Amino acid sequence: MIGMVLAAGAGRRLRPYTDTLPKALVPVDGDTTILDIALGNLAEVGLTDVVIVVGYRASAVEERKAALEERYGVSITLVHNDKAEEWNNCYSMWLAREHFSKGVLMVNGDTVHPVSVEKTLLANRGPDILLAVDDVKTLADEEMKVILDGEGHLKTITKLMDPATANGEYIGATLIEPAAADALADALKAVWERDPDLYYEDGYQELVARGGRIAVAPIGDVQWVEVDNHDDLEKARRIAKGY
Repeated sequence: MIGMVLAAGAGRRLRPYTDTLPKALVPVDGDTTILDIALGNLAEVGLTDVVIVVGYRASAVEERKAALEERYGVSITLVHNDKAEEWNNCYSMWLAREHFSKGVLMVNGDTVHPVSVEKTLLANRGPDILLAVDDVKTLADEEMKVILDGEGHLKTITKLMDPATANGEYIGATLIEPAAADALADALKAVWERDPDLYYEDGYQELVARGGRIAVAPIGDVQWVEVDNHDDLEKARRIAKGY
């Protein structure tokens, strides 16, 4: 199994930091960036081969690649998304499809969370796909919310639902088993070809609609944040100091 980080996004709401850096390289604790935390977490659970999907300001990641490999004891493979500033992250994830067959623990490059999330996913491995879900947090409109079926598997995943009907929030960390590789790649392709502005989570919904099974793993009461704006960044800086 390998690690994967989706780090192609521009993060325009985090300007001026992202005038010259991708969102994943915004610092959250001194010189420690969101990408540093992601790589540190993956290395701690033994995933030292890591694929990073880059796009916006990719050169900034390329310039730091050797230093990041040395700091975290990882080997990094970069996958380039030349549509990162035009299309959404469904296409980014699909571009890394050749790596799915190795088994992947994938994390978003804009999420700050503790290594307990990776440990929870690895401890609850199943035959297909497993999503890390926060079922403690009070939800609002912006979150990527999930509804589960009667067996506890994913039924619906979208931001566009009444928070009161949701079972929790998907936090941007997924474990993909090799057996699910081809079906997931096909679902992602169908989604971005239909509308390149869609999220990779829409690919998960497509997979479920085709009869695929996606399980969830509650992460417990942990401090984490998706860094979309400056308020999120301040929260990330507070909680990152505790990791």
